[in-house]
Amino acid sequence: MNAPRHLPPLQILLASPRGFCAGVDRAIQIVEQAIERHGAPVYVRHEIVHNRFVVESLEAKGAVFVEELDEIPNNNQPVVFSAHGVPKSVPADAETRDMFYLDATCPLVSKVHREAEKHHAADRQIILIGHAGHPEVVGTMGQLPDDAIILVQSTDDARAVEPADPGALAYITQTTLSVDDTVEIVKVLKERFPDIHGPHRQDICYATTNRQQAVKAIAERCDLMLVIGADNSSNSVRLVEVAKASGARDAVLIARADRLADMDLEGVASIGITAGASAPEVLVEEVIDCLRQCYDLTIEEVEVTREDVHFKLPRALAS
Repeated sequence: MNAPRHLPPLQILLASPRGFCAGVDRAIQIVEQAIERHGAPVYVRHEIVHNRFVVESLEAKGAVFVEELDEIPNNNQPVVFSAHGVPKSVPADAETRDMFYLDATCPLVSKVHREAEKHHAADRQIILIGHAGHPEVVGTMGQLPDDAIILVQSTDDARAVEPADPGALAYITQTTLSVDDTVEIVKVLKERFPDIHGPHRQDICYATTNRQQAVKAIAERCDLMLVIGADNSSNSVRLVEVAKASGARDAVLIARADRLADMDLEGVASIGITAGASAPEVLVEEVIDCLRQCYDLTIEEVEVTREDVHFKLPRALAS
């Protein structure tokens, strides 16, 4: 009989909440139900959410991901717009092509779009706090004419921005930013433009806020923080930044458990684990199972709040 292996101890701190948010869950359900109702293929413009595991899982069920609508044949099959939102030109193009489309834009992103439209109707120039090129920012800026929105990415941008009329100004924000960084940018804007209009609450979404708070709650206890998510996922990248700023000795973004094989865990006694809002819980379980092969794990889940948000499906799928 082989003697039992004596594995070195390792403490795992699980941040909670983590992983899927209500907007991501809704977007995935829209694609799955469209396939179930209309059969494959169902086309999706851009990644439905920023996670290759999710995209490949949907591809296996019959989803076909495209970059632009002109890649889709005229076969009357549904096309789904991603959770990040799209410029108004996209549904207009779909209607011109007589396409049946389903909009999976997160309702919290749609709320920002409506705020932008209200400010524009009130003749205010809009400052959008966000990251250039991110699909959500592209979609939000595409709700209005080109000169209606100015993009500000940092406190330096906020200090340098020169609106046409400082007395007729409003700000909105990308939903997946760092809460702390955004507060600093807003502070600069309010100092420079005391009459600037803003949302009653900042538009950072509840899930982004909660996941960052959960990371802050465990960061100081972690030799290493593992953030499970994609490198093009804004909220996942922000979680790495938050972990480092909040006291974790190190923090890294990993897509899957196989990344662990390349990591030197010498001297690491405690690992924090979280997942971005577009990363499914199965990937968290995969990482834990991988660590369990080499360590005697002690697992503690640290919960800062519970989420019970649910978003309704589009009418075309709700009946």
